[in-house]
Amino acid sequence: MSFDYDLDFDNIDFRKEPDKYRVGRGEQGVLMVEPYKGEILPHWRFKTPEIARESSEKIYQLFEEYKEADDFVGMDMARKFIQMGYTRARRYANYKGGKKYDKEGEINTREINEEKAESARIFEEKWKIVRTDDEYLQKKKEHQKKYG
Repeated sequence: MSFDYDLDFDNIDFRKEPDKYRVGRGEQGVLMVEPYKGEILPHWRFKTPEIARESSEKIYQLFEEYKEADDFVGMDMARKFIQMGYTRARRYANYKGGKKYDKEGEINTREINEEKAESARIFEEKWKIVRTDDEYLQKKKEHQKKYG
């Protein structure tokens, strides 16, 4: 089932109402689902490899804490932030200022920034771990079967 953008995100606590959460595709809803956004976003950074390593490790720690608490929504949100760390760092690695398109809608020339590419690799390593975690995959299947 697709991520439901029509929900009243300002007034839903998804920890208390996990039945309203839909996994969706990729990073959908990553900046909307509370209280997880508020718990994870302050740690999400990728400016340098050192910052990316610290960030990805902290978010992975949160993933593990959510798993320990049997909180699938938290696990999935941590996965989304880790995935977004990879995709955003990759965008900045490929395009100066992270701008893929110019004002006319044409694709800008790729200029590889090795520092950002390393940040992306750091997040990618954690992303591979969380997206293949057996317990995460089982909880995801159960959540989708139960709620859509």
